[in-house]
Amino acid sequence: MSAEDPEQQDGPEDDEDLRYFVRIGQTDLDGTKSVERSLSEMNGIGRRAARIIAQNAGIPRTATFGRLDDDEIDAIVEEVEGFAENNPEWLANHRSYYSGEITHETGNDLELTRRQDINRLQMISAYRGVRHQRGQKVRGQRTRSTGRSEGTIGVNVEAIKEEAEEGGEE
Repeated sequence: MSAEDPEQQDGPEDDEDLRYFVRIGQTDLDGTKSVERSLSEMNGIGRRAARIIAQNAGIPRTATFGRLDDDEIDAIVEEVEGFAENNPEWLANHRSYYSGEITHETGNDLELTRRQDINRLQMISAYRGVRHQRGQKVRGQRTRSTGRSEGTIGVNVEAIKEEAEEGGEE
């Protein structure tokens, strides 16, 4: 078993079957990584959700994503799209304010939904919406010593030295 043994190395014939990018929704996923790791790169899907999706689709989570057949990829796409219906509601990431409908947003839809929720809070002048408008902390963190983004804190020694030099030259 030497390092030059061609049986141990992946040859170019293995690369022909590999898809480097797999598109799910509006997101390109890396086909060279495992199914679990590739899915977790998608917005709205973490490691736990990726593991559940792979398990429900009947695909090993360590399989290389780009080497899967079209049928297996379609099964994963169906699981991603129907994640809220196929799993407990506490695992989904969005509850509609008006209807109470539970959905699981992924990809660009997650950011769009988040923006809409924040805009709604700002329009009705809810406490959280006002904090968002002012750029302050929203979730009850301490603000006495942290979160200071405006102005400088402390004494600017260089500016004082420059003013002293300018005053001494006159």
